[in-house]
Amino acid sequence: METFKLSNDPKFVEKVRGPQATPEGRDIVGLYVNPPEHALVLSVDEKSQIQALDRTQPGLPMKRGRGATMTHDYKRHGTTTLFAALDVTAGTVISQCMLRHRAAEFIRFLRLIDKQTPAELDLHLILDNYAAHKTEAVKRWLARHPRFHLHFTPTSASWINAVEGLFATLTKRRLNRGVFRSVIELNQAIRAYLNAHNADPKPFRRTAPANTIIGTHQRGKRSLESLH
Repeated sequence: METFKLSNDPKFVEKVRGPQATPEGRDIVGLYVNPPEHALVLSVDEKSQIQALDRTQPGLPMKRGRGATMTHDYKRHGTTTLFAALDVTAGTVISQCMLRHRAAEFIRFLRLIDKQTPAELDLHLILDNYAAHKTEAVKRWLARHPRFHLHFTPTSASWINAVEGLFATLTKRRLNRGVFRSVIELNQAIRAYLNAHNADPKPFRRTAPANTIIGTHQRGKRSLESLH
């Protein structure tokens, strides 16, 4: 069985393709395949509620004829939220772990991005429609930092945000079978994984053009409509 999620955003086409007149109006796919000059394109998101889980008994390692074992039950030791900004051209990640993911924490992360990127470059941030990204406090901060340009993905279309792939590999390769006895241990593991990623980064490559994405979305809508 294959699962799917179809965006019902009325501005889906506009957000994917977008007006081409100004750098601020570049479509999201266009930012990936043809980044503007004198600028960085950053794919930004939060991975919230990452749990520090410790198993009730030590697992046994894999050996010939038997897979590794892990207890079904576990102990919870708190949660963390990972803020990440993936430079789609270089493949490197700016990251920070925080206890919560409100507008205040998002602004703290924007300050970190501002500090860790060359001051002479414009910054185009691709991010989702989470309410904390659009508060008045965030808007005031952005007004004081005009080099930041925000591009919001269509609703129910987080897959178009490149950083989601990074979160998926982090979960699969480091978090799923990890044992963490505290939030501090969990944060250290996340930092170690991302430091290793930054030591050997791979640029993000999107091969599907905007028209292909829009065509697939429209066919999906027609298929659903035919069922009703």
